[in-house]
Formats: sequence, C-alpha cells, structure tokens
Amino acid sequence: MQSSDETNVLEPFTEIVDDVTVQNAIALGGLLLAVLLAIGLHALFFRLALKSSGEKREQLLFRVLRKTQYVSRLALIVLAVEITLPFIQMPESWEMFVGRIITLTLIGLCGWLANQLVHALTDARMSRYDLDAEDNLEARRVATRMKVLRQMTTMLILLVTVGAMLMTFPSVRSIGLSLFASAGVAGIVIGFAAQPVLSNLLAGIQIALTQPIRIGDAVIMEDEWGWIEEITATYVVVKIWDWRRLVIPLTQVIQKPFQNWTRETASIIGNVVWFLDYTAPVAEMRVKLKEFLDESELWDGNVQVLQVIDTTEETMQLRALMSAKNSPVAWDLRCEIREKMIRWLQETHPGALPRRRGQLQMDSSDIEITTDDPLPSEDNSGMSDQIGHPEPEDALDTRERQPPAEN
Repeated sequence: MQSSDETNVLEPFTEIVDDVTVQNAIALGGLLLAVLLAIGLHALFFRLALKSSGEKREQLLFRVLRKTQYVSRLALIVLAVEITLPFIQMPESWEMFVGRIITLTLIGLCGWLANQLVHALTDARMSRYDLDAEDNLEARRVATRMKVLRQMTTMLILLVTVGAMLMTFPSVRSIGLSLFASAGVAGIVIGFAAQPVLSNLLAGIQIALTQPIRIGDAVIMEDEWGWIEEITATYVVVKIWDWRRLVIPLTQVIQKPFQNWTRETASIIGNVVWFLDYTAPVAEMRVKLKEFLDESELWDGNVQVLQVIDTTEETMQLRALMSAKNSPVAWDLRCEIREKMIRWLQETHPGALPRRRGQLQMDSSDIEITTDDPLPSEDNSGMSDQIGHPEPEDALDTRERQPPAEN
C-alpha cells in the first residue's frame, strides 16, 4: 500500500523526466537565449536613456526610468518567453504549467508597473516643494495629498491584481460566479465584513481631498499636543512633544473634533499670565514687555499686548500676548518673557509680587498708661498688670455663693 502511494505522488515528476528529449533540450536552449537577449537589450536601452537624462535627476523621465527599471526587465523576459513559446513543441503538461506561470507573472508585472508609475509621478510632484522651508504650508498640502492618494491607489492596484490572479484558476472563478449569482446575501455579508476597511478607505480619500490635516501640522488630538508625522491608508501617526507616538484611525479623525494650529498658517499667538499685587506698575510693565520682545530673536514683531484681564480680593491678573512664527517658537518665547518679567519685578518692584494682607486692630479704651515709673522694675510685672481684667460673671456668682470659712 505504501509503495502505491509513493508511486502516485511521484507520477507527475516522472512524466516530466520522461518528456525531456533532445527536442525539449533545444527548446529550453532557445528560451534561455531569448531571455539573455531580452536582458541585454534592456540594459543597453536603460544605459542610453539614463545617459540622455544627464544630471537632471529631478526630472519626471529620470524618476520613471529608475522606478520601472526592474519591473521592465522582468516584463521583457516574460515577453521574450511569450514570443518564443509558439515555436517550441512541448508536452501538454509543460504547456499548461508554463502558460499558467506566464499569465500570473504578466498580471503581477502589470500591477507592479502601475504602482511604480504612480510612485514616480507622486515623487516628481512632491520634489518641486521644500518641506524644510520656513513657510512650507503649500509643500505640506501637496505632500499630504500625494501620499494619501498614492497609498489609496496602491491598495486598489493590489486588490485588482490579486483578484485578477485568482480569477485565472477555474475553481476560484466558479466560486466567484456563484457569489455573483447569490449577490444579495453575499453583498450583505461582504458589506458588514469590509465595513472598517471601506470606511477607512473613504476617510483617507476625504482627507486627501479636503485636507483637514496635513503632514507636519501641529494638532491637539485626544488631549495630546504634537505634529502629524504620517498619514497611512488606515491611520494617522501623531508625534507627541515628548516623542511618543499617538496612532489614530482615519475614521476617528473625520468624526471627532480636534485642534489644528497650522490650518492656514504656522504663525500663532502665545500668552503669558502673571498674578500680581495691586501696587504692580502696569504702565512700566508694558514698556518692559516691548523692550524684552525687541531684544528677543523669537518674536516676529506682529503682536504685543499687555492687559489687566481680571482681579480678585488679593491680586490682579495681567496677560501679555505675543506672536511667533510657529508653535514651538511661541512656547520658547513665552517662557523667556515670563522669566525676564519676574526677574525685573523682583529686582525693581518686589512689593508688586503677590502677598497676603492682614489687619491687626487693638482697642485702647481699657488701657491705662502711667508716667510715674516709665521703666519696668523687678516689682513691676509689666504693662499687663496695669490693664484691668474684668472677672467673668460666673466667677463672681460662684464666689458669692460660697459659705463663709469656719473659724
């Protein structure tokens, strides 16, 4: 029984070995020669094409050639095999096997080529802008749109390519036809199963078109402040100020509100608040604020305001507004102005710092002052003995009620 099973397993391999004849060997040699010729022509063509592009590596032609170099080489190899096969006589088992491999390879190469062309086009578009520039709003807008659309397109190309490969198999094709026949039930099931994927896909397309966020935007999401570091096909990565990463699904970005500090421009207004005594010199503080801002390299020269915005029983609240080119610079500017103003108040107006007031009141109606003996003596126990202390009424009543002492 065991020997018969081994014979059944090895039967396809024995058929292939039996079909290896002199004619098949010549056919394999022709295939090998065609493959080598395709590789040589490809290398010669790309060498001439890259040389003609010169030093202009940012051109679209150069990027397309670089992105499609390997996939085009494989495509030429498959094309050489496809052209050579009709002139070769092979066994039926070989023809089916080689034909299936060529079909799958051709479909995969078409998908790969389309994906590489999309990458070359998007890279060429983004290369026209400098993300490291100081005013990079337009660059971030273009980079966000290109990256999100590229990821969406890559996902669609992958799904179409895999689906086309699977449809070449008769068994999978029959399953697909049966699913189409029962499209009512299958559509509901697939709709529920693919709802998260489709929702994220649609959210990604919406973000690419409307751009509520862009790469490099300063945002507050989930009570965390940071920058948009990456936008993928399914989630957004926020680089928090302490270098942690916050990963948020695209659907949550669309459905939940958040703060975008760089929606139109990176410039932002910062504020500094002081709680000071009522004796604080507000007018002098306005002059010093202007002086501190003029000395600072972080201030952009646009906004400079100092106002008393609130008062309490013990202090008044002063707020200074100042502008900077972006939020990190505004944070540093706020810290600098806050520290300089406190130091100036400590040195010149220490009484303006917050303090708690209290009032002590003494009633002098029962105090008797004598001038006979102004200096205290050993027999005089001090001022406290000269102050009349009325006895409590309870004590007097108690003394009157006590019986006289017995003799």
